[in-house]
Amino acid sequence: MAIEQENNRKRPQIRLSVRNFVEFLLREGDIDDRRGSKDSVTAMQEGSRIHRKIQRKMGSSYQSEYPLKYVMTYETYDFALEGRADGIIDDGEMEIPMVDEIKGIYQDVLAMEDPIPVHLAQAKCYAYIYAAQNHFQKIDVQMTYCNLDTEEIQRMVFHYSFEELENWFLGLCQEYKKWADFQIQSREERNLSIKDLKFPFAYRKGQKKLAGAVYETIRQKELLYIQAPTGSGKTIATIYPAVKAVGEELGEKIFYLTAKTITRTVAKDTFALLLENGLKSHVLEITAKDRICPLEERACNPEQCPYAKGFFDRINDALFEILQERQLFTREFIEEMGEKYQLCPFELSLEMATWMDDIICDYNYVFDPNVYLKRFFAEGTRGGYIFLVDEVHNLVDRAREMYSETLVKEDVLKVKKWAKNYSKRLEKALEKTNRILLQMKKECERLLYLQDVDELLFSLLNVGNAFEKLFEDHPGLVLPDEERDFYFAMRNFLNLSEGLDENYKLYADYDQEQNFRVHMFCVNPRARLQQCLNRAEATVFFSATLLPIQYYQRLLAEKDNPYAIYAESSFDPKKQQVLIGSDVSSKYKRRTNSEYKKYADYIEKIVSCKKGNYMVFFPSYQFMDRVQEYMNCKNYILIKQQRNMTEADRDAFLMEFEKEREESLVSLCVMGGIFAEGIDLTEDRLIGAIIVGTGLPQVSIEKEVLQNYFDDTFGEGFLYAFLYPGMNKVMQSAGRVIRTVDDVGMIALLDDRFLNRDYTNTFPLEWKGAQVCSLDTVEQTLRPFWESFT
Repeated sequence: MAIEQENNRKRPQIRLSVRNFVEFLLREGDIDDRRGSKDSVTAMQEGSRIHRKIQRKMGSSYQSEYPLKYVMTYETYDFALEGRADGIIDDGEMEIPMVDEIKGIYQDVLAMEDPIPVHLAQAKCYAYIYAAQNHFQKIDVQMTYCNLDTEEIQRMVFHYSFEELENWFLGLCQEYKKWADFQIQSREERNLSIKDLKFPFAYRKGQKKLAGAVYETIRQKELLYIQAPTGSGKTIATIYPAVKAVGEELGEKIFYLTAKTITRTVAKDTFALLLENGLKSHVLEITAKDRICPLEERACNPEQCPYAKGFFDRINDALFEILQERQLFTREFIEEMGEKYQLCPFELSLEMATWMDDIICDYNYVFDPNVYLKRFFAEGTRGGYIFLVDEVHNLVDRAREMYSETLVKEDVLKVKKWAKNYSKRLEKALEKTNRILLQMKKECERLLYLQDVDELLFSLLNVGNAFEKLFEDHPGLVLPDEERDFYFAMRNFLNLSEGLDENYKLYADYDQEQNFRVHMFCVNPRARLQQCLNRAEATVFFSATLLPIQYYQRLLAEKDNPYAIYAESSFDPKKQQVLIGSDVSSKYKRRTNSEYKKYADYIEKIVSCKKGNYMVFFPSYQFMDRVQEYMNCKNYILIKQQRNMTEADRDAFLMEFEKEREESLVSLCVMGGIFAEGIDLTEDRLIGAIIVGTGLPQVSIEKEVLQNYFDDTFGEGFLYAFLYPGMNKVMQSAGRVIRTVDDVGMIALLDDRFLNRDYTNTFPLEWKGAQVCSLDTVEQTLRPFWESFT
C-alpha cells in the first residue's frame, strides 16, 4: 500500500493491490506454522511455470496478465486498486466475457468442491473492474486450480450480473474506507507537525554538517557511509533529517535497522524525544518472536497457543482500536495489547507495521530472505522507504549468514529414516540426494571446491515436492525438530540457489564430528544486499567503527563511488590516553606461561595507576582463563564474563559498575561478546579498556575460503578475512570507554602487532596520539595522564 501525490495537483492517492485488498478484508482463521510458510520456493517456482503453461494453451481470445486499475474518488483523496488478471477471455464480440484466475496448489484439485474464498474474491474484483470499464451487464469468473505435482486441472465457473458484483465490490471498498481515512489523516497530521519540528539540542561540533549530509543523501536518493565516533550524536543526527525529509515528501516510511537491543533502545528514545517536541508520527518497535512470545515454549499453532487460535478472526477490529491509542508502540505496550485482545504480540506488531511511519527493527526484517517484511518488500519494487542502518559493521557477517546455507549428509539419512513411516516417495527422493552427497564425499579429503551443484539441486527439488505432498496427505502433521530444521535448510538451499553468482563459493568439508557438509557460502554479500537497498529511496550506513571504509564499501553495496564522511567528534582528545604494548603478543607461537604472566602483570600495573572500573577484553575464554591464573587480585575486585549468560546474568554483571567501592573493579570479557559493544558505562563507571591481542578470527576452513576469494578478487585475502574483522572487534571493545564528552579514560592495546602499518592504517583519528610502552614503562607512561585530571 502506498500514498502518492498526483502529478498535476496536491490530491493524494492511496494505491493498493487487489490481492492485498481482499486478503486484508476477508482473512480469517488461525496462525499455524507447523509446516512453515505455505509460499515455499518450490510452490512459487512451480506456480509460475504452471501459470505460463496454462496461459500458452488458451486460444487467441485469451489475454494473459491483463492490467486492471480502478480509482474511487473520495472527498480529500483517491483510492486506487490495481492488479493483473491471469487471463481475460474476450474476443471483442462476446456478450459475456470471462475473467480467469489461475492458482497452482498441492491439494487434490479434483476433490475440491468450492474455491478458496480469497481466491474467488480476487477474481471477482477483477471481473467488476473489467465489466465497469467495458460496460458489460454480465460477466463470468473462472477459477482454474492446477495441482503442481500431477498438473491435474479443475475449473469452476461462476456467473455474475454487474449489479451483483458492484454491490459486493463497493461494500468492500466502504469497509476499507475507515483504514484509508486513518492513513490520510495520519499523514496530513504528520507532515504538518514536521514543518515546525526543531532539532531538540544545541548542535555539537560537526553534528549539523552530519545531519545535512544525511538530508542531502535522501534528497538525491543516494547511499551514504558515515564513520561516526562516539560522542558525535549520530542517532539524532540521522533520525532528525530523515524525519524532515519525510515531511517534505522525499520519503514515506523510515526503517531504523540495527543488530543490538541497546541501539534499538537509543533509537526508540530518540523518536520519543521528537514526539515530545511535537512530532505526530506513528513509531513501532518490532521485537523478535522468541523474545516477545508469551508462552514458556513457543508453539505457533491453534492447538497449543490461544493467541494463535482465531488470530485472523480478531485482528482487524483489534488493530483499528489499538492504532487510535498512541503514537509510540513499544514492546511493553504491544505485549499489553496482545494480552488484552488475546493476539500473538509478534504477529500483532507485524500487522501494525503497515500503518506506521517509523519502524525500529533488526536487520532481518529488511535483508533476510526468510524473514523480511513481505508486506513492504515482496514485489521487489522501490517504495518510499528510507533505511537508516546503525552499527552497520555487524551487517557483513550477518548478511553472510542470511545468504548462505549448509546441508549435512547425515541429516539426510536421519530424515530418510523418519520418512520411511510416512512417505515412500519422500524416502526415495532423500535416498537419491544421499547418493549424490556420498559421491561428493568420496572426492573430499578435507576441502572440496564444487563447480556446481545442479544435480543436487534437482534432487532437492524432488525432496521439496515430496514434502509438499506429505503435508497434503497428513494435514495435521507436526515435523519433529530435526526433520523441521532439515526441511527449512533444504528449502533455503533451493531458494538461495536462484541467486548464485561470482559472490558465492560452493564447497564441501567435514565438521568436528566428521559429518559431511555442502556449503553454499556467500563470501561477498554486496549483490544480495544491493537488491534489498534498491527497494529504498535512500540508505544511510553508519557506525563508530566503519574503518577502513573501502572494506565496507566493497562488501555492503554495489554502488560505485558512494558518499562517505568521517563525522567530527566533540570529544577532547586530551581526555583519552591510548597505549600500545610493544613487548607482548597473543600470537599462537607466543602463548606460553611467561606470556600469560606478562599480560597479567600489564593489567595489574595499569589498574594500579588509577582507582576505578576497568574492562579487559580477550580473544577467547581460554586465553582469558590462562591469564587469570597469574592475577593476584590483591587490590581490586575481579569479575568475569561466563559462557551462555542469561539476560539476568548480564544485568547483574553490569550492575557491578554502578557500585561505590574502595578498590578498583577489573572485569574480564571476550572481544566480540555481549559486553564488547552496545553498552553505555559513562563517566566514572568505566575509566579503562585493556585490549589483549588483535581480535583476529580463529583459523578455519571457512576463513580459508574467504582468504582465497579475497586474494583472487582484491589481492588482500588476509586483510579481508582476518585483520579487518579482528580490528573491528578491537575498536568496538575500546569504544566502551569514551561514551560522552565528559568522559575521561584510557585504552591499552596490548600486542606488538598494533605497531604494524596494516593495523595502524585502521586506527580511528582519535587514536592518532597513541604512545608506545613496555611492561617496564607502562606505569610511568600512564600516571602523568591521570595526574593531569587530579
